[in-house]
Amino acid sequence: MAALREAVRQADAPFENVILKGDCVAALERLPKASVDLVFADPPYNLQLDGGLTRPDQSVVDAVDDDWDKFASFADYDAFTRAWLLAVRRVMKPDAGLWVIGSYHNIFRVGAILQDLGFWILNDIVWRKSNPMPNFRGRRFTNAHETMIWAAKSADARYTFNYEAMKAFNDDVQMRSDWLLPLCTGAERLKDGAGRKLHPTQKPEALLARVLLASSKPGDLVLDPFFGSGTTGAVAKRLGRSYVGVEREQAYIDAAEARIAAVEPIAPAALQLLRGKRAEPRIPFGTLIEAGLVAPGAILVDARGRHRAEVSADGTLRSGAHRGSIHRVGAAVQGFDACNGWTFWHIEAASGAVPLDALRQKLRDDMAAAGG
Repeated sequence: MAALREAVRQADAPFENVILKGDCVAALERLPKASVDLVFADPPYNLQLDGGLTRPDQSVVDAVDDDWDKFASFADYDAFTRAWLLAVRRVMKPDAGLWVIGSYHNIFRVGAILQDLGFWILNDIVWRKSNPMPNFRGRRFTNAHETMIWAAKSADARYTFNYEAMKAFNDDVQMRSDWLLPLCTGAERLKDGAGRKLHPTQKPEALLARVLLASSKPGDLVLDPFFGSGTTGAVAKRLGRSYVGVEREQAYIDAAEARIAAVEPIAPAALQLLRGKRAEPRIPFGTLIEAGLVAPGAILVDARGRHRAEVSADGTLRSGAHRGSIHRVGAAVQGFDACNGWTFWHIEAASGAVPLDALRQKLRDDMAAAGG
């Protein structure tokens, strides 16, 4: 009976801002279908290290040699990758996004399996490290980057991309697919009781912040199926997102919980996203007539007063022999193939000619204020 009560309790438990202990595939079965808005996955890289790694002075490099990064073969790694991606796909909402980070050891295999499972790759982002670890053996190029694949659940998914915000972040220049950021060092790097780094592959918070700012909204639920030291959860809390993590190592869970508890969220007002025209609700010209901002019979003019058109009750314009939408008539009177009627046509007001686009923005502002 006690086991039954515990099962019911877990089934009813909220899955926001929690860390689920266990294997990622099994743990994800406890999440509701289509429940998460964004996934950031930092799976084992399958580094295939053969023996220890030393510096020129013979000191030992603290490399990734944990059991969770070891697989018997590429086939085993592929099976593992397919299993966790299928589990993640089940809990993603139709328009959710997925980020997977990896190195040359695994990212190409992950990418092929992503495509085989129906994901739609949007970008590959190169995280170029400003302070990479040298190649101590001197037999290869210094490995100075990792690759992130950004994908949607399907080709027709309406995934989140905060284009205008990222462009403003980047000094009004489109953000590129190569990101120069340092490795996690200094006070940000978590240490164990002996002063050694707690997790061998802890990612910098700046990397996760850019991912979340680019592809999620405040209030979204972000899943990290390989939670580790909790970078995703810490950044999500700071940026007003919720998180759910999966981790099997209790030492990592304890450290992540303490880390996240110490995070101070940013004030909601400071999290408002810069949104471009494409993100605003579509408002047909006829809606301005319904709202009483433009009356049937009103005369519209262009900015220089060369063309005139009368507004009909059905939202069409009439100018001489031309009749149609604000765009079609605007193009016709100028002899053009196309025209943006919102900026071309103006209506007379006490303060002068007002472009239709200004009335449309007023209606949008009124809708936003009313919660529409």
